[in-house]
Amino acid sequence: MSDAFDYFVIFAEMRTGSNFLEENLNAYPGLKCWGEAFNPAFIGKSGQTELVGIGMAAREADPLALLGTLRERTDGLAGFRFFHDHDPRVLTHVLGDSRCAKIVLTRNPLDSYVSRKIASATGQWRLGDLKDARSAKVRFEPGEFQELLDELKGFQRFLQRHLQTTGQTAFYISYDDIQDIEVLNGLARFLGVDTPREKTTQKTKVQNPARIEDKVVNYAEMVSALSAIDHFNLSDTPNFEPARGPAVPSYVAAVRTPLLYMPVRGGPERAVRNWLSALDPEEEALLEGFTQKSLRQWKRKNKGHRSFTVIAHPAVRLHRSFCRYILNLGPQTYREIRDMLRTTYKLPLPVEAPDESYGVDRHREAFRKFADFVRGNLNGQTSVRVDGTWASQSEVVKGFADFSLPDLILREEDLSAGIGTLASAVGSTAVALAAEPEDTPFALSEIYDADIEEAVRAAYQRDYMMFGFGPWKA
Repeated sequence: MSDAFDYFVIFAEMRTGSNFLEENLNAYPGLKCWGEAFNPAFIGKSGQTELVGIGMAAREADPLALLGTLRERTDGLAGFRFFHDHDPRVLTHVLGDSRCAKIVLTRNPLDSYVSRKIASATGQWRLGDLKDARSAKVRFEPGEFQELLDELKGFQRFLQRHLQTTGQTAFYISYDDIQDIEVLNGLARFLGVDTPREKTTQKTKVQNPARIEDKVVNYAEMVSALSAIDHFNLSDTPNFEPARGPAVPSYVAAVRTPLLYMPVRGGPERAVRNWLSALDPEEEALLEGFTQKSLRQWKRKNKGHRSFTVIAHPAVRLHRSFCRYILNLGPQTYREIRDMLRTTYKLPLPVEAPDESYGVDRHREAFRKFADFVRGNLNGQTSVRVDGTWASQSEVVKGFADFSLPDLILREEDLSAGIGTLASAVGSTAVALAAEPEDTPFALSEIYDADIEEAVRAAYQRDYMMFGFGPWKA
């Protein structure tokens, strides 16, 4: 038996040939697959409610006890089949156990989908002999297939990433490979069995061997629908930007009014902070410097609280960040990055603070080149950190989810109306929102043109797509 593994799992899905694979593995000495041991609807096989003396209630209470018993009752290596909707507690356990051999069985998703539809229509999920075969032609439903495809791809990506990040590997086998005895013998060797077999078992028969066009009533419609599926993710926007955390210490809350602001840096932070202060004018400061622990305490204490964030048009946000953190000298300035941008990336920035010699044309060129730099920076092409003031807003908001998503995402251009709704939701009297301070020495409206829009859009393709931004309107 294997010195590397104590047991095995077959990751598969309905209609991928998992029954056939199980039968073939069970034909090898020292291997025993116990079926779908952790299917929520049954134990082992359809209609069965008990396995090795353990019933469904006991399995629900302690699924790992069943796993242990299966291993004890097996003379050799025990295994089971696991689908994406089986007990997630078992999934967590086996993925974290390097002593569990992983087998990943796949099949063309379209074939699986059609086979599943036929089995559902005929009520025949397994065929033992041709004389008992039932058949039917089914209708291809594009939305139904897309949902299945997304589900399967999502689970496969999850498995692959977990194996990669934990330094494990799996034996990958396809539906067609199960008919290849040499591949099966290779799988047996992977599991520690050195006794090869000469042929596969034939207990389970292929149920629907006909061409797919003979199984589907709307074949032409199916072909047309499949042509719209982006198999190679050609429409995907590449994302090499590092993931961001929830940034809890940056959150700000009013002292008495139960509102929590989760800032997207580079947004209208000053205006929102001033507005929060005005809600409780008798208080001198806002609540900030949260930790995850103290924020949980704040949430428990403030029943009915609301949290929100504000996103801005990428051109507005990037220009604001450029003026505040790069161009103008002050306590917020990133001086080292500013010097590098000026010397290495040739941005026409003044050595000191901008003066009369720094005109609007020079500002337009400097900002456009800064947008070009940010594009490369977000794609991991520079040695400079991806700062939160120009990180993609979609990545920042996704980072919030590591702790808690905001109740409301407001757009800067709609902020005045949105905060009124927020104040009303927590029973507070709305106060006017003061405008965010103007960018200096030049406003975006003085330099914005098609070239600026193109440079900003190139840097923030994902934000434009995710949030539906169009060209900026002053």
